[in-house]
Amino acid sequence: MSPTPSAPSPPTLQSGLALPYVYAVFFFSGTAALIYQVVWQRSLFAIFGVNIESVTIVVAAFMLGLGLGSTAGGALSTRPGAPLLRWFAAVELCIGIYGAFSLHLFRWVGASTAGVGGMAVFALTFALVALPTSLMGATLPLLVTHTVQRSGNVGKAVGILYFTNTLGSAVASFATAVLLLGKLGQTRTVYAAALANFAVAAGAFVLDQRSRKEAP
Repeated sequence: MSPTPSAPSPPTLQSGLALPYVYAVFFFSGTAALIYQVVWQRSLFAIFGVNIESVTIVVAAFMLGLGLGSTAGGALSTRPGAPLLRWFAAVELCIGIYGAFSLHLFRWVGASTAGVGGMAVFALTFALVALPTSLMGATLPLLVTHTVQRSGNVGKAVGILYFTNTLGSAVASFATAVLLLGKLGQTRTVYAAALANFAVAAGAFVLDQRSRKEAP
């Protein structure tokens, strides 16, 4: 009599680590990113003014940076044998370092360039947010490729990662507007986001190390 087949195990990483750990990491990555976006926009509006032109310029600079980062991350993720989790951890670490000093940099640039307008505002805004937003944009293709390699299901990997990242962003948007800015102020709020980045980087690094140790 043949043994009763066991229930299928949930999709796991090559090391046996459950994919939900990766999804949790990306949830908090999205949380930190949205906190930065809310606080940075407020800071930049305070520097360059709040009107339809400055709002358009700031949002366009954010979107351009994210798009460039996504393109670069997609290109990197196609490299054979690429250490995707380690790269993701390094990206999150860099975002956290920049985030911790970002408002000090914004204020210094604002004080040094008072009175500029037009294309100069766009150039300055893009220069200030290009690096961190490009890094943020690179995170999704890196983790999507990593997850697809482990699960073999492109649709599920993209869908769940996008969902968890968007959910983290939604939670952060609400918490930042309702709680964090009122209780902590802008500077300590970005410090909290930077700590989230450092925790995400550490989590991704641990996942990478464990997967390498447990790999056959």
